[in-house]
Amino acid sequence: MSIMNANVTLTYFIQSEWVKNLSTSTLAFDIAQFFLLLNHQLLSLIINKAELNHKVLVFFKNYLVRRKTKYLWNSFQSPFCNIDVGVGQGLALLILSALYLSAIFHILEKQLKILKIPISIISFINNGLFISQNKSISHLNANLFCIYNIISSLLMKFGFVVEYRKTEVFHFTRLHEVFNPPLLDLTPIGGPVLLPKDTW
Repeated sequence: MSIMNANVTLTYFIQSEWVKNLSTSTLAFDIAQFFLLLNHQLLSLIINKAELNHKVLVFFKNYLVRRKTKYLWNSFQSPFCNIDVGVGQGLALLILSALYLSAIFHILEKQLKILKIPISIISFINNGLFISQNKSISHLNANLFCIYNIISSLLMKFGFVVEYRKTEVFHFTRLHEVFNPPLLDLTPIGGPVLLPKDTW
């Protein structure tokens, strides 16, 4: 999804909930080194599970095997080394990396349904936005705490981590008074303490 579409979608979420006197909170996160850490074997399994044409699967399986790279640093040049992870952001595999991430979000949505946590998700390939709506900011923070815990552990199982420095929380309320939302403390589950941002 493009940034423009995401902003329109988020604005719709916020305004539709303001009509119901609900506040909206969001947790923005980024997956560290996403494109560099895509596991080729898992990507092939996901393509197979997506039931794409068998010729497509064979093509990408062949494309992903026996890959090599070398590193350059000033005048130093490393020998070639085998790599079985990672894709370049400019390759056609960029679209397939969305399939890779969709498997993670599919599992996430199932867990959220079981836990009955009402969260909406907007994804931009290697980063995403969780949206929670309620009258109580403390309840919203509790939802965001739970979702952060679930996504962090899910990403870890897939070989990824959340980039803590880029994790941000925003609260949108229609209150016509001074609004000082509480911090979102994610330290009990290995995350940062997030001070809500003033502007999106």
